[in-house]
Amino acid sequence: MRCVMPLPGKIPGARCWLLLLLALLQSCSQTGPVPINTEHQSVNRNARVRLLVLHYTAINWQQSLKALTQPGATAVSAHYLIPESLDPTYPAGTALQVYQLVPETQRAWHAGASQWEDRSGLNDQSIGIELVNQGWCYPRAQPFVGPGGNELCLTPDFDPAQLQLLAGLLKQILARNPEITPTRVLAHSDIAPSRKQDPGPRFPWQWLARQGIGAWYDNPVLLKYWQGLSRLPDARTVQLALARYGYGIAVTGVWDDQSRQVLAAFQRHFVPDGVTGEPDLHTVAVLWALLEKYFPDSLTGAESLALPLQ
Repeated sequence: MRCVMPLPGKIPGARCWLLLLLALLQSCSQTGPVPINTEHQSVNRNARVRLLVLHYTAINWQQSLKALTQPGATAVSAHYLIPESLDPTYPAGTALQVYQLVPETQRAWHAGASQWEDRSGLNDQSIGIELVNQGWCYPRAQPFVGPGGNELCLTPDFDPAQLQLLAGLLKQILARNPEITPTRVLAHSDIAPSRKQDPGPRFPWQWLARQGIGAWYDNPVLLKYWQGLSRLPDARTVQLALARYGYGIAVTGVWDDQSRQVLAAFQRHFVPDGVTGEPDLHTVAVLWALLEKYFPDSLTGAESLALPLQ
């Protein structure tokens, strides 16, 4: 359309006004990047990443790589995948190495329905690492009345070479993400205790803690509680202690199924030789030793969880 300037005393038509406005905007438009001023930075913020979640794949290298990188019925991914030695599906002659599948700045689909501390849906706030290990924990369909627990885990030992790669990777991640404190280095089962068991009770959390990674209790404090407690705390107190440590548990005052699932996850992490889902002296002593080390404020004040010791 051609716009003809009107005669004196005449008002331009609407279309002419539109063309004139567009021409004016085009003449003023930026041809390069918009300059950004970063002089004033807000302190009201935190890091996106505050959790680190460890998994095992339960399948071999080739199957793991396909599941974590290709579309499927249940699309999943992780930021990193670490193979294990002697896997016949791993490329022959290729050195064991860490594989990044998703950049840390992007969201991987590894956590699913999950909770830790006051947060849920933890894909948005976590880095996920998958270890190739063909372990699996089998829960009983019907609870067993008696000692021995209600879960059988058949998990191969984790490969030492794989663990060395993991420790090196974790140190780098922690250096980049200071909000990942020791109690935020977690198992998948810690954040989803009703659904997941990985990386299982054979994962060497204590060894990892000796590398300066993750949480672990101090033996003298554990012994203090183990020797000093005359009775177990009630269900509500144990639930409150687990919640204070970070677990997503409803405080009902009744030792119910969700409490057993959460405590079993805690035991896989810290009491791997006694995964029963039931409170016992050893488990309670470990839990309170961890609270004293990482959350000492929980043992003081009006809502103190301090236990009487002999």
